[in-house]
Amino acid sequence: MSPRILSFAGSLRTGSWNKKLARVAADAARAAGAEATLVDLRDFPMPVFDEDAERKDGAPEGAKKLKALFLSHHGLLISCPEYNSSITAALKNALDWVSRGTAGEAPLAAYSGKVAGLLAASPGALGGIRGLVHVRAILGNLGVLVLPEQVAVMKAHEAFDGDGRLKDPKQAGAVSKLAESLARTIAKLTA
Repeated sequence: MSPRILSFAGSLRTGSWNKKLARVAADAARAAGAEATLVDLRDFPMPVFDEDAERKDGAPEGAKKLKALFLSHHGLLISCPEYNSSITAALKNALDWVSRGTAGEAPLAAYSGKVAGLLAASPGALGGIRGLVHVRAILGNLGVLVLPEQVAVMKAHEAFDGDGRLKDPKQAGAVSKLAESLARTIAKLTA
């Protein structure tokens, strides 16, 4: 069975560099022999998490659909924009909604046994690495095994060609190496 990897960016912006990077990562995962599903958080609308609203109305459809994707995949490739040195509100909100349990379900079922690879793209000189620290901590606390290697693409506004591929072979190689490591780790854990 091929590892199933869900790839997405923590951005809602149409021209997001992190959406481009999530696509590059999904392609790299496919090249590594995994089944990769690329999604856009914008396609899963959900209000800011509010436990009172959840109690009254249940989880929104967008959250249910995204959680179903998490449950049906072995791993995650998340490309994380850095907003003010941290995680985006859209990504945090999605992670919070997906964490919510339903009757008869184990706690944090959507995260249990998952492996994640983290990436970031930023116009700054650090490539979004400060935000990855927070994403890593959140996922680790949810029970996700986060790979130690990660990719940070600096000067993102100059990093992609017209087809959305990374111009720098070294950066492209780092994304491929991360995707290969994720696929290999999942294969070992699910064997």
